[in-house]
Amino acid sequence: MHFLKAAALAGIMTGTVYAAVAGSSAAYAADIKIGFVVKQPEEPWFQDEWKFADVAAKEKGFTLVKIGAEDGEKVQSALDNLAAQGATGVIICTPDVKLGPGIIAKAEANGLKLMTVDDRLVGADGQPLEDVVHMGISATKIGEEVGRAISEEVKKRGWDWKDVGAIRVSYDQLPTAVDRVEGALSVLKENGLPEANIFAAPQAKTDTEAALNASTVVLNKNAGIKHWVAVGLNDESVLGAVRATESVGVPSENVIAVGIGGADSAINEFKKPNATGFYGTVIISPKRHGYETAMNMYAWLADGKEPEKLTLTSGQLALRDNYAAVRKELGIE
Repeated sequence: MHFLKAAALAGIMTGTVYAAVAGSSAAYAADIKIGFVVKQPEEPWFQDEWKFADVAAKEKGFTLVKIGAEDGEKVQSALDNLAAQGATGVIICTPDVKLGPGIIAKAEANGLKLMTVDDRLVGADGQPLEDVVHMGISATKIGEEVGRAISEEVKKRGWDWKDVGAIRVSYDQLPTAVDRVEGALSVLKENGLPEANIFAAPQAKTDTEAALNASTVVLNKNAGIKHWVAVGLNDESVLGAVRATESVGVPSENVIAVGIGGADSAINEFKKPNATGFYGTVIISPKRHGYETAMNMYAWLADGKEPEKLTLTSGQLALRDNYAAVRKELGIE
């Protein structure tokens, strides 16, 4: 009888300790605050990143603080703001990668563990700051995928490359943008696109309106070109080129534009009753960039498990007739 009582008491105590530990763990998770700072909070890509980061926060019970910071001053303010709220980690896609040394210094001063997503910080020499944990995109390979998709469709339509003009929607102050665009153009040139048929359309911003304005200038200056292809940093940039072709009267069947990202803007284009010049998009999963970075930061803060220094994600081509299946395969649907 004494043995049974002792065993029962031990069981109660064990259960009490377990409950206390579990409660302590839950309380600790609730105490963790992680900032997620993005450069263009209105863009669908960043909205999706935040959405998937929210999923991670709900699963683990930590607080996610979402902040938009469109310039360097707002980045500095965001990092101070996060520290004032008691955050101990921050994930950031900076508006300017050259802000790298300043961002690192400010994060350290505020006691924030730092991760970057999408765009990698660079130092004064323009080289990547490899000590900062980063999840990014294999920009050149994704650009090459764009180039292959366009090249195959040009061949399928029987176009002669000498009659094809390429709109290079460019945002060259961002290394990722250069890598994507040059990756695409390298494949187009390998397949026969003349260098002289590539026309730069520099954007003031990475949105559709800026791309439309820049592309319209190119089209008006080269009205004699029959067929057009378009490449750019993201879906919004390429859609701007498509809208420009429509505005100057180029038939949609004479346009092949492939974006990058798989944003809502691209999906909405596919859903239109009639096909436009927006032929496809290389979908990058915002789920990994939002959910996985948030989970990695949580594990770093809660368990001391530092993520890999560099993780590069890839993309998958989606067209009007298969985009739903591709999204499902990538875990977006």
